Amino acid sequence: MFGSLIYFPSRGYDQTPADAGLAFRELSFTTDDGVRLHGWWLPSRARDRLGQILFCHGNAGNIGDRLLEGLALTAAGFDVLLFDYRGYGASAGEPDEQGTYRDARAARAALRAQPETDPARMIYLGESLGGAIALELAVQSPPAGLILQSTFTSMRALARHHYPFVLPGLIPDWYPSLRIIGRLRAPLLVLHGDRDEIVPLAHGEALFDAAPEPKALHVFAGLGHNDIVATSASEYGSVIAGWASALRVP
Repeated sequence: MFGSLIYFPSRGYDQTPADAGLAFRELSFTTDDGVRLHGWWLPSRARDRLGQILFCHGNAGNIGDRLLEGLALTAAGFDVLLFDYRGYGASAGEPDEQGTYRDARAARAALRAQPETDPARMIYLGESLGGAIALELAVQSPPAGLILQSTFTSMRALARHHYPFVLPGLIPDWYPSLRIIGRLRAPLLVLHGDRDEIVPLAHGEALFDAAPEPKALHVFAGLGHNDIVATSASEYGSVIAGWASALRVP
């Protein structure tokens, strides 16, 4: 019942990286429960490579809707792995919480397998729902750094904000990011718009406050949930690049 209120996948792609002028290669890999997933590897377009980003997208659409992020991040100096969860894009299966966690683990393995990847410079970036997925992965397999973009504290807390008339006990405690972020053992960057109409800034601030050091928070003034990259791609890329450049790499 609640799954239909959380996941809004799109099948197929309206655009590919080639349509955005990006070089790419197709990736196909399998989860530990046998689900075949699809992704795109986007190489850095900058002279100096800052590392590799595993991009965990939000609950709607698919990776074909994240090409602006791909453009901004590759211009900033990152190789990027965009991948679709089960049931999204060209990936098989149907989405659920535990399945998305499995998908992120399989995508991490695919990222590590790429010849360009330096394991000491692997960064996870999670957008909205993808932030909860990236955080769970980071707790289990710490990266060089974790970026939470427009991420909620938990699905239950977000549902209470939008549907206050629904009894809390009826909402599953899915994606409990606030409960687990204290176990994070990686540098954290929180990105959030101060006019986010879907996931209020208070969620990002609560995650930031609960996370251990080192951590940083960047608030995009006047921006909402879906327009950070579309409106401020240069700021988005420079903030992430500056933070990543300051990470200590063995």
